[in-house]
Amino acid sequence: MLFKKNIVRITFIAFQFLLICGSNVLRAQDIKATATLDSNSIVIGQQTQLRLSVQFNDLKKVRANFPVLGDTIRKEIEVVAESKVDTLFNEKAQYKYTLTKVFAVTSFDSGYWAIPPFKFDVNSNDTNAIYSEPLLLQVSTMPVDTTLAIKDIKAPYEETYTWIDWLKDNMYVVYTGLAAILVIIIIILFIRYFRKVPPPMVVVEVPKIPAHVIAYEKLEKLKSEKLWQEGKLKSYHSLLTDILREYIENRFKIQALEQTTDEILFGFRNVAIDEDSKGKLKQVLVLADLVKFAKESPLPGENELSMTNVYDFVNGTKRDEEPINSKQGN
Repeated sequence: MLFKKNIVRITFIAFQFLLICGSNVLRAQDIKATATLDSNSIVIGQQTQLRLSVQFNDLKKVRANFPVLGDTIRKEIEVVAESKVDTLFNEKAQYKYTLTKVFAVTSFDSGYWAIPPFKFDVNSNDTNAIYSEPLLLQVSTMPVDTTLAIKDIKAPYEETYTWIDWLKDNMYVVYTGLAAILVIIIIILFIRYFRKVPPPMVVVEVPKIPAHVIAYEKLEKLKSEKLWQEGKLKSYHSLLTDILREYIENRFKIQALEQTTDEILFGFRNVAIDEDSKGKLKQVLVLADLVKFAKESPLPGENELSMTNVYDFVNGTKRDEEPINSKQGN
């Protein structure tokens, strides 16, 4: 009885083993991986094509991932370039679908180099991986005839080069230069012999208005507008400081219209004006900044003081400029 049970158990195990082997055979028949070299023998530095292919029948059920090679297959074999995966369909072939990827490989070490099998993961399952067959690559050195003597490198041949050869090689430059010279000669002749000399012209130059005169006119106009009396404090102080900055720029050649208050005051540190004028300049600029940026509301007396200080600053630093006489010229 015990013998019969063992026979049954052994038979069952053998049956399961056959089923597993059969499934592996079926799976092996459903998908196939290959690796080939266009040439198994190359010279050092020469390239050959490594083709990796995977073949199967059902595109929906099979997803094969090609191996990632990187820069080298092994330290003696380098990967130069790789192509995209190419898909080929053949209805009558044993495997309807063939996916191929080509790698350009080379080697700079002579010898026989074994390329191990490449692993293809099937359906992202490591247990279903398939492998290609191994390859052998022979890398040979350049043949050298050791029976011959070693010779020096030949010197380059010297070739005579004359000015006639240069002219032949640069005819376009020669013709362009001659044409330019001819044009210049014609222009000179035209100017010397055909141009009529115009009579002398009288140019009347308007005398330059002094900077303080311009400032006085604008201050009088601003004063007549009565802006701060109407509550327009920001406009009043902005226009007042613009008049002051324009006067400083015209009088002292300081770019006051583009500078801040601190930059203007710093620029006057070496200017020869009295300290009282510097103090009045600072009062006007600082109060205007408080009104424009801090929304300060000065008292009526402070508004009048700023106008008075601008008048005093211009009057204390003005320079009368001599008018320019009319000149006669061509």
